[in-house]
Amino acid sequence: MHMNRREWLRTAGTAAGGSLLAAGCAGTSAAAGEARRPNIIFILADDLGYGDLGCYGQKVIQTPNIDRMASEGIRFTQCYAGSTVCAPSRCSLMTGLHTGHCWIRGNQRVPLRPTDVTVAKVLKDAGYATGLMGKWGLGNEDTTGIPNLQGFDEFFGYLDQGHAHNYYPDFLWRNQNRVPLEGNVQSKTDEGVATEKKVYSHDLIAQEALDFIDRHHKEPFFLYLAVTTPHANNEAGRALGDGMEVPDYGPYADQTWPNPEKGRAAMITRMDRDVGRVLDKLKELGIDGNTLVFFTSDNGPHKEGGADPEFFDDNGPLRGIKRDLYEGGIRVPMIARWPGQLLPGHTSNHVWAFWDFLPTAAELAGTSAPDGLDGMSMMQAFRLLGLGGVKRMAVQHEYLYWEFHEGGIKQAVRHGDWKAVRLGIDQPLELYDLTKDLGETTNVADQHPDIVKHIETYLQTARTDNEHWPLKS
Repeated sequence: MHMNRREWLRTAGTAAGGSLLAAGCAGTSAAAGEARRPNIIFILADDLGYGDLGCYGQKVIQTPNIDRMASEGIRFTQCYAGSTVCAPSRCSLMTGLHTGHCWIRGNQRVPLRPTDVTVAKVLKDAGYATGLMGKWGLGNEDTTGIPNLQGFDEFFGYLDQGHAHNYYPDFLWRNQNRVPLEGNVQSKTDEGVATEKKVYSHDLIAQEALDFIDRHHKEPFFLYLAVTTPHANNEAGRALGDGMEVPDYGPYADQTWPNPEKGRAAMITRMDRDVGRVLDKLKELGIDGNTLVFFTSDNGPHKEGGADPEFFDDNGPLRGIKRDLYEGGIRVPMIARWPGQLLPGHTSNHVWAFWDFLPTAAELAGTSAPDGLDGMSMMQAFRLLGLGGVKRMAVQHEYLYWEFHEGGIKQAVRHGDWKAVRLGIDQPLELYDLTKDLGETTNVADQHPDIVKHIETYLQTARTDNEHWPLKS
């Protein structure tokens, strides 16, 4: 049962120091600001579609804990990932820059540089304990991009996105050391495929996240929990025909579905279980009201490992999947939960993107974000939502921009309610009115040449050159 607005406002002042969204507000003493600074947890799923959660319309896959998180917080319907694949999306999230400006714009093994400033660096410098549990993808061993050189005090998981395909690897990383996983034996002929499976990596990562919270709950902390579910093991899919690796099919074991679909559903439900464990841990430690938890996905749903995104309607009402710049590839579920601070059970259509997270986290921590970011703090939006929400907020992007370099150069722009997609550097812009055509079925570029021309001006200035990802026909 949801509280009404009056009941909620009457009780909200008891949480997090008794002041609505006190974190990041000016005029507090250093000591008071330190006491009120919230913990920040960012949970990032891997290849989870907009339609994969019950609270976003999923009818079959069970996600009771994430649905509860939405009922206790804000469900955003127009939040966008940094990209339509893993590494650039995570780079945008970490650095506050969209893919026209961030250093990593594709899934090549290009590491972050010493000059790149991540949200972890910003929060660490502000006195936060910082931890990454899960998948990194922004720098392999012996490079400048490893998590411990990019602001994370603690890291456990996968450095390389290819290594992260394998849910039964023979090692994971703890900081800069390999941790053997006893009982997982790798195939001698098929790289990335385990022939003996004992230790499921997702379970270890989830437990490490809980342990990090235990260790640091008495001080401000930032936990980036980047789970690998429900990404496929692409290599196992090619070798075995089923790359949706999971210890068991859970509540779906008796279904007559193809095994990859059982596996995908079970992976999502298993992930949901561990989101619930994180929320329960916060309550157990008495820090629930001083912790802002985000949940989202790095891009749209995949068609890998034998899975079919049509089977569960993974992208919901949206067109496209992973590797598309249509909405289904980049619009993602986003839930923000902060008991006593954000009005529970609220749905917001506010438009924002991954590159807004860094400046938002900086303001929450009472510190400054680097200059020159593409992102802007969403704290004003959160304050308004804390007070009950408004339809249109003052914090608005003039436009959002994406570029993607696999299979030719693709670009996309969101400007107001207009969405433009270019499927090749020499191709004309497609234009869609998202208020009337959420599924991007009808290209109306010919009917609105003024809008197309206006968006073309954004494309002329939306990016800087990058030696690894140049614009070329």
